[in-house]
Amino acid sequence: MTLVKFNSEKNNNKNSLMPGFNTVFDSIFNDTFFSDRMVARVPAANISETADHFRMELAAPGLKKEDFKLKLERDVLSISVEKSGENQQERSYAKREYSYSSFVRAFTLPDSANAEGIQAKYTDGILCIDIPKREEAKMVIRQIEIK
Repeated sequence: MTLVKFNSEKNNNKNSLMPGFNTVFDSIFNDTFFSDRMVARVPAANISETADHFRMELAAPGLKKEDFKLKLERDVLSISVEKSGENQQERSYAKREYSYSSFVRAFTLPDSANAEGIQAKYTDGILCIDIPKREEAKMVIRQIEIK
């Protein structure tokens, strides 16, 4: 089942030679099936910060830890995957929403990050990268005495 979005501005376009014809194509190409295919296929990322480190999580199901390459060049952390098609099993999909044959994501680390202590692990389709903060950049929490 496909839901067709109704936009009254497009349907009231009286300057068009064939107004119904244009709305049919708009509804087809604005469907999520087609719009999803036009977006670059990179995994979604979550970045969080605590008092003493940053944590990045990339949702990349169907890969192995050997598929990932992490590279730190100056203050830019690059995460890449290059996977050849010959390793994948040939299947007939009714709908396929994740498929990472290759991608590169790059993140600029803040000045407070300690590049020497970066650790990464891949578990259950999530690549977790822990980036510790420098000692001088860690948030200091102290109790203030009221006089």
